[in-house]
This record gives sequence, C-alpha cells and structure tokens, in this order.
Amino acid sequence: MSSIDEENKIAFASCIEIVLMRRGNPEYNAVLAKLQALYKSWIFECVDHPEYLRSVLKEVYVNDYYTIIEEIRLESDKLTDIDKLKSDFFKVMLN
Repeated sequence: MSSIDEENKIAFASCIEIVLMRRGNPEYNAVLAKLQALYKSWIFECVDHPEYLRSVLKEVYVNDYYTIIEEIRLESDKLTDIDKLKSDFFKVMLN
C-alpha cells in the first residue's frame, strides 16, 4: 500500500472519529469498546472493514444511524481524491 493510500485512510478515519466525538463521549466510547470486544479493531481498521462499524453504529445509535452516516459523508466531503475509498465504504454502510 502506498503512503498516499495510508494517509487517505487516516484522513477518512479521522472524519469518522470527528463525527462520533461530536455526538458525545459516552456513545463514542461505547463504539470503541464494542469494536474492540467484537472485532479487536479500532475505527481505522473499519475503513477497510466497514461492516464492523455498521453493526456497532446500528447498535449504539439505533434510530440515528442514517443521520450519523450522512454526517460522516458530509465531513468526508472535505477530503479530495478519495472517491473510490468513500464509495466502497458507503456502499457497505448503506446496505
């Protein structure tokens, strides 16, 4: 993997974390704890495995899941040159 790909994943994972942190620490911490307990993963790994994050977000945010996904999409729109990464991620998240 090139360093550009790695940097893009880090930037995208940061967008996800920013959105979740804005929602509040208890929920953010619950997401991190569940990702670790269920998948031994952090948010960065969810860029390659969005199905992990999908299941955890649906459990933690229940009725706000699609709002969270839209907020992640809006936050990630600030990034350029990662259309394929975003497309692949949101395809899983909205499935």
